[in-house]
Amino acid sequence: MAKTLPSAGSRKTARTAETRHGKGAALPRVRAGYYRGEHYRPNESVGFLMRQAVELLSRAIDARMVEYGLTDAQWRPLLVLALQAEANASQLARSVGCDSGATTRMIDRLEDKGLLRRVRSTNDRRVQRLELTDDGRQAAAVVPYVIADVLNAHLADLTHAEIEQLRGLLDRVIANGRKEAAEAADQGGKS
Repeated sequence: MAKTLPSAGSRKTARTAETRHGKGAALPRVRAGYYRGEHYRPNESVGFLMRQAVELLSRAIDARMVEYGLTDAQWRPLLVLALQAEANASQLARSVGCDSGATTRMIDRLEDKGLLRRVRSTNDRRVQRLELTDDGRQAAAVVPYVIADVLNAHLADLTHAEIEQLRGLLDRVIANGRKEAAEAADQGGKS
């Protein structure tokens, strides 16, 4: 749901809470912290830098996976299935961040390539488990090595301690983001 800007007289004006813009419209509140709305510059943003890093890593991994005949939509689910004892389509969709339609197409392509198969559950005939074929296990075995090599190239100038520190900091950023998302979901359910 989109947030509407409050009317000009509906809130007290506070530097940390909001600023006036244009014809009296109130800008959103910015909680106290490192960033301020009036001084925000994308190229100096941690979020922008993280996104650039992820995009560079993704492109490098995808370029390397081509050597093994795998696309992004193929190597990710293969890795997930290799690491999980068993999964169905909805579990795979959550793990790789796809909607159900995209997941079905992805599974169809992997099945057509002979990398996975659908197997009816013995407990519930409505459920199809996904399992890697021998070729699928061979293809999935390559994936961690490619990812490790690409990560090592991108982290080459960092010490082991700096990498551990970066991981710890990112874990905290993620934990804060999950907490914020949970609080927003709680607030959304109450309105």
